[in-house]
Amino acid sequence: MEDNKHQQTHKKHWYDRYYKLILLPPILLLVVCLVYLGIFYANHNDLIYKDASLSGGTTITISEKIDSNLIEQIKQKMPDSYVREINDLASGEHIAVIIDTSLPPEEAQPIIEEIIGFKLTSLNSSIEFTGPSLSNNFYKQLIIAIIISFVLMSFVIFFLFRTFIPSIAVIFAAFADIVFALTFVNIFEIKLSAAGIAAFLMLIGYSVDTDILLTTRVLKKSEGSVNERIFGAFKTGIFMTITGLLAVLPAFFVITGLPDSFRQIFLILAVGLSADIVNTWLTNASIIKWYADAKGIK
Repeated sequence: MEDNKHQQTHKKHWYDRYYKLILLPPILLLVVCLVYLGIFYANHNDLIYKDASLSGGTTITISEKIDSNLIEQIKQKMPDSYVREINDLASGEHIAVIIDTSLPPEEAQPIIEEIIGFKLTSLNSSIEFTGPSLSNNFYKQLIIAIIISFVLMSFVIFFLFRTFIPSIAVIFAAFADIVFALTFVNIFEIKLSAAGIAAFLMLIGYSVDTDILLTTRVLKKSEGSVNERIFGAFKTGIFMTITGLLAVLPAFFVITGLPDSFRQIFLILAVGLSADIVNTWLTNASIIKWYADAKGIK
């Protein structure tokens, strides 16, 4: 029993000394991500790489195996195209080749057939075309939906806690999760589909649950010290986040034959949940601890 008390005292002493310093790395990382996104926007006049469903164009999915040299030829003949090969992660077995291009189907299909040496039919391929005006309108609606969702979430947080700094801390953590996930997909040049954008909507909900748990436990409960309530919330919250990661990561890495849009959802949620560990338990926890100390909350 005495050893447990000694360990708790040591934990408290360590956290009391360093919680403000713990706040700095995630803040600096967020600044770097925001600078990157600013440069990205200046270069591309947008915040993401868009696939054909959002920018307009043709998506051709070919189930036949295509030699890597031929894939390179497709990229050279259609410079605006985005070509990716989907393989089974476990066996390495070929699943499909997906080609996104701004060309209409009647122009893209003959070029691809000439390069690969066989005709594209309904048995070995599928072709989808989206008009640019429809895609741009749909993209704008998705962005508006994300903004409205974030604003409504902010109103709910302010109504729930009715205190400026704890509410801002929760909103800040959710915002940082989105920024980190957005930076990740841009660095790896992932072209987002409509489903990928929708994943950011889901991420708003996933991001705030652990932050609400932390803030409620620290400010609205009185059992134990502030540090004990933070560590108690951490035990529950990290279990919630890891459970979410264990749900989406196997779906992304193991399940074969998933549509590319589903894989985007799982990837964005996995990156966002990983970022939430940093933004909740380093950033938000430090802000709440700082606020509690300033207000004399025990």
